[in-house]
Amino acid sequence: MSISNCNNDECSTSSPSSQKLVNLIRQFTHTMKSGGLKLKDRCKKPAQVHALTISSILSSSSSSNSDETASLRFVNANKSHLPYGLPDLNLIEPDIDAHINHVDFVDSVSDVYNRIMHSDSDCEKSLLYLEQYALLCALGDPKLLRRSLQSARAHAVDVHSKVVLSAWLRYERREDELVGVSAMDCIGRVLECPKSALVNGRYDDSHSVFDCCQCVCENASENLNECLADGVDDAEEIVGFCIGNEVISCVRAKIASLSSPLNTLLYGNFVESGKESIDFSQIGISVEAMRGVEIFSRTKMIRDFVSPSIVLEILSFSQKFCCEEMKWACEVYLSALVSNVDDALIFIEYGCEEHASLLVASCLQVVLRELPHSLNNPKVLSLFCSPESMERLSMVDHASFLLYYFLTQVAMEEKMTSSNTVMLLERLIECATEKWQKILAFHHLGVLLFEKEEYKNAQSCFKAAYEMGHVYSAVGMARTMYKQGNAYLARDLINKVLIDCKKPNGWMYQERSLYNLGSKKILDLELATKLDPTLSYPYKYRAVSLVTESSSNEAIQEINKIIRFKVSPDCLELRAWFYLVLEDYQAAVRDIRALLSLEPYYMMFHGKMRCDYLVDLLSQRVKQWTPADFWLQLYDRWSCIDDIGSLAIIHQMMAHDPGKSLLRFRQSLLLLRLNCQKAAMRSLRLARNLSTTNHERLVYEGWILYDTGYREEALSKAEESISLQRSFEAYFLKAYTLADASVDPDSSSVIQLLTDALKCPSDGLRKGQALNNLGSIYVDCGKHDSAADCYVNALDIKHTRAHQGLARVYSLKDERKAAYEEMTKLIEKAENNASAYEKRSEYCDRDNAMSDLCMATQLDPLRTYPYRYRAAVLMDEQKETEAVEELTKAIAFKPELQMLHLRAAFYESMGDYNLALKDCEAALCLDPNHKETLELYNRTQKQAG
Repeated sequence: MSISNCNNDECSTSSPSSQKLVNLIRQFTHTMKSGGLKLKDRCKKPAQVHALTISSILSSSSSSNSDETASLRFVNANKSHLPYGLPDLNLIEPDIDAHINHVDFVDSVSDVYNRIMHSDSDCEKSLLYLEQYALLCALGDPKLLRRSLQSARAHAVDVHSKVVLSAWLRYERREDELVGVSAMDCIGRVLECPKSALVNGRYDDSHSVFDCCQCVCENASENLNECLADGVDDAEEIVGFCIGNEVISCVRAKIASLSSPLNTLLYGNFVESGKESIDFSQIGISVEAMRGVEIFSRTKMIRDFVSPSIVLEILSFSQKFCCEEMKWACEVYLSALVSNVDDALIFIEYGCEEHASLLVASCLQVVLRELPHSLNNPKVLSLFCSPESMERLSMVDHASFLLYYFLTQVAMEEKMTSSNTVMLLERLIECATEKWQKILAFHHLGVLLFEKEEYKNAQSCFKAAYEMGHVYSAVGMARTMYKQGNAYLARDLINKVLIDCKKPNGWMYQERSLYNLGSKKILDLELATKLDPTLSYPYKYRAVSLVTESSSNEAIQEINKIIRFKVSPDCLELRAWFYLVLEDYQAAVRDIRALLSLEPYYMMFHGKMRCDYLVDLLSQRVKQWTPADFWLQLYDRWSCIDDIGSLAIIHQMMAHDPGKSLLRFRQSLLLLRLNCQKAAMRSLRLARNLSTTNHERLVYEGWILYDTGYREEALSKAEESISLQRSFEAYFLKAYTLADASVDPDSSSVIQLLTDALKCPSDGLRKGQALNNLGSIYVDCGKHDSAADCYVNALDIKHTRAHQGLARVYSLKDERKAAYEEMTKLIEKAENNASAYEKRSEYCDRDNAMSDLCMATQLDPLRTYPYRYRAAVLMDEQKETEAVEELTKAIAFKPELQMLHLRAAFYESMGDYNLALKDCEAALCLDPNHKETLELYNRTQKQAG
């Protein structure tokens, strides 16, 4: 029953089935809140909680609910069948972005690129790439961020920077989640190698951090110069060092060569210089350690000593007498002993006391490579958070902005205890030296304090960042003013920002809408969507407003506008909520299951109920499927290109078979289609951990390596898997990797690999993908008939996307009408058809093309081809200003490589070389090796003089 079609009297009474469901949800939630189990206990033992509450609810569903109603903030059951009423507009306000968010993104990234190109210092370049990383965080593209970190690591010179950046790169791949993988394992590249990070200095031009490392070499302690001596030459002068009743005989010249102080002691004007024995009893070194010093003076080696305590004594002696070579040897030896966090915490104390920078670096590396888990250790938190510990680290050159930036990123991503994160951010502020670093640190701290509801302190932090030029921090200032009851001041501040800004951003109008009412609020939200259609709050506000006006279907249509191109948990939650209003439980469960695929522990109803518990309750009101039904439904949703529906079915299949790695792998593929990369990688890692055979595990490891940019390693995993067992997935991985890397220009081996894959057992969903890819390779080779056969075969097994490939074949055969009709079939079948409208535009006249592209933009404003096409048409019509503006409005919310390149070309043709150079530099920040942009950049530089 649709509420939008009900009058007030009709809506005052719910159906018996929906009323029973409300009672179940209420009683279930009340039991959770009053039954003595804390939230953290429920998270640890969800199975027990489920067993306790569901069974008790089902056995007492007819009991009175008056007590629950009094204790919970529900809408009265007589007025609504929703346990928590309708969504609260006050609880859906947009979050404050924690990243640096400059008004002119293009200007800021082009400036960084320019400084990188003109820097002669590797150390400076490394920091500039870190700044680039901070700016690119606003885009949220993991591949761009990883490339910036890799570039920073490539130019790192000192051991500290290498250790932190190598650990950061490892953390970004989340290897800590792979079962059986050690923190100190190496993937085979210098880039992340723990041993290579401990080597000071930069590689020469003949080597790269992307080269294979030498982890198989002998221990670093064995790399010391060996100057072995079988004994003491009778002609050499001997000196004895007395320690208690023991005398250690040493070669005077060898001991003197260890350092200038010892040389002065033994050959200077001291009384001891002429003695044959010197009393070292008060020096603080044991007999065993002094023997170690004597042996090192002759052999230059520490390896004969197995006791770390003796080596620590030698280290202390080396520090006292400035024996740098022996000190370094001790540090190398001790570094090899640090294998876990507990060892690191012990040795790092000694390292700081003896100013042993290499030993501290080795300990720091172990701790950082164990992130995020190591931050749960109170001793680790004390090491990084306390001002005293930070001062000790700084004494050995291991307290830096880079280190604390990494730590705060981890703490914020993992949602660590806020008090600890605040302390880390305070240390970050202390380490910040450059303006951008201070802006980032103050803004980060402001966001965290705002979440803690410490509005006054948060406002001070935001103000500091704002006064240093970060305009976006005005959002934080305004929000804290609003929370403190100063809505007028908040609105005035945002008005000032809008007046001062030549080209306002969408977030400015979105923020002002929070402090406006009525038509002014609606107008601000419309302007926000027009300038930046990716902002979710305007859609959410309009949708919730509609549902409160009993227009639930219209609310769903509104929220669908953003879900079509930007899937997020909060929007899926709202749509599921709206479906509950309509009593469409099947659709609500679908959205909740899709939501759980993105965030497994998400809380519905503004954080009041776990989604998985709600699914259990709602499952009583939806049709139950058999395993055969699951596959039939999956084929149906897959063929309709309904990725959210497919994701929900996969999630339901996993509930029945949670240990099946294949389902996790399928889930990761769907999440990648929806551009949910972090969630996709999590599913892929779980698939790897759940795999029961070596050949299957190797395939998933290969995909992990491929997705993080390690093509050669991915190829090696695929080949190793094939050597163990010929399988569809192993052949497909190898073919996909080879095709992407363009290793095989004639594509013959890729074709053979895909053919071999199709001979192996698999289901139609994956075989359809392989046929589609094979058809694409045939098209590139000019074998159009073979390509058409592949696409037809793919369509026979309901791989709907093959319509697009077949249309391309028709087009190449000059059958444009057939191509247009083929794409029309795809539009009619596909649930998500923005790309189909875009592709169909290539097979019709200009007017129809413009119509299709307008529809594509309406359905998915993130698709860039329509903007580029319209801009090219305007340029062709000599409307240069309009052409540039068409690109500019899209670049404002999606600064994409092709659009930046095209606008730079437009500027060049208009003679505006400075703006052309800026766009080229911004584009090269996104892809520094883009050939066409590099050519345009070099040409424009010459023209600009």
